[in-house]
Amino acid sequence: MSSSTVKTLTRPLRLLFHPHIGAPAVGESSPLINGQLAVVPTPAFQFYYAFSSSASTTIPSSVGGGTALAASSSPHSQDIQRGIWSKLLLFVPGAVTFGLGTWQIFRREEKIKMLDYRKGRLDLEPIKLTSTSSTENLDDLEFRRVVCRGSFDEKRSIFVGPRSRSISGVTNNGYYVITPLMPVPGDPGSVQSPVLVNRGWVPQSWRDDLLEASKMHEQPTNASPPASKVERTSWWRSWFRKPERDEEQASVTASVEVVGVVRGSEKPSIFVPANDSHSGQWFYIDVPAIVRSCSLPENTIYVENINANVNHSHPYPVPKDVNSLIRSSVMPQDHLNYTLTWYSLSAAVTFMAFKRIRPKKSRNRK
Repeated sequence: MSSSTVKTLTRPLRLLFHPHIGAPAVGESSPLINGQLAVVPTPAFQFYYAFSSSASTTIPSSVGGGTALAASSSPHSQDIQRGIWSKLLLFVPGAVTFGLGTWQIFRREEKIKMLDYRKGRLDLEPIKLTSTSSTENLDDLEFRRVVCRGSFDEKRSIFVGPRSRSISGVTNNGYYVITPLMPVPGDPGSVQSPVLVNRGWVPQSWRDDLLEASKMHEQPTNASPPASKVERTSWWRSWFRKPERDEEQASVTASVEVVGVVRGSEKPSIFVPANDSHSGQWFYIDVPAIVRSCSLPENTIYVENINANVNHSHPYPVPKDVNSLIRSSVMPQDHLNYTLTWYSLSAAVTFMAFKRIRPKKSRNRK
């Protein structure tokens, strides 16, 4: 075998393992660039360098627990997770509004049952309150009609309000007047224990006149005249006191019959001020507090007058309408309207969420 043939066959090996890879072997012409030996990369050198470069980058990452691979892939996974959560959050308003609509359905059913219960109680025969035995179970008497007879103690009347009332299309401010109904001595048909009666609504002018008259009525008893005028006024004071006694006795013994409904305390909203019994300001009906303020027994029941037989010569107080007891500020029809509103809103926001996450179609199709 000639030397030229051996050089030709061993040339690839010399190119791979020669210390100067890509340099011409001994005996070959060396290309010169700017008078220096040029190192020319061969295809074998390129393959070897690519393999060695990939091995040097992948092998340490596998040995070190894949930190380089995790570092390169973690930003991408975080972006995917953020995209999933952002898409799920788009459906939260639809779920919340759907829940509110379902809650209104349950509220409507509860309101229907409550109004039916009140109507059924009001349709029962009225109870005649003549003894304390009928007032033992006060919770069982609520929304029951009662008939009681006694005399009003006007001096212990309180006014709860202001409460507005529409009269001939005009809204007027007024108050509820609550007066204790006291037993009539010697009358077995009257109540045997006091009953707190909401006599009805009175305008503000009626309340102011009554308070002013009561103050003028109490003024002679609280203020003592000068000593120099005692002898001068003694001849007519005894004459003047007798009508007062007669009037006071007549007001105590005057018997009235009340047809009403047993009720409980009101539940004020957060915007209603607190009652102040010391100054006589009552903003809502608190039966236990009113009973204490009037110095009545703790088991005193509270009745709202619904007697429709009003004396036109004395139109005030105006009794409550019995139909108002089977009405509510939010009726079942209102709950149904709220349900439809919430469900419609839920459908709208859910549709918008689907529209947002739906992939956009390319408009420019080739």
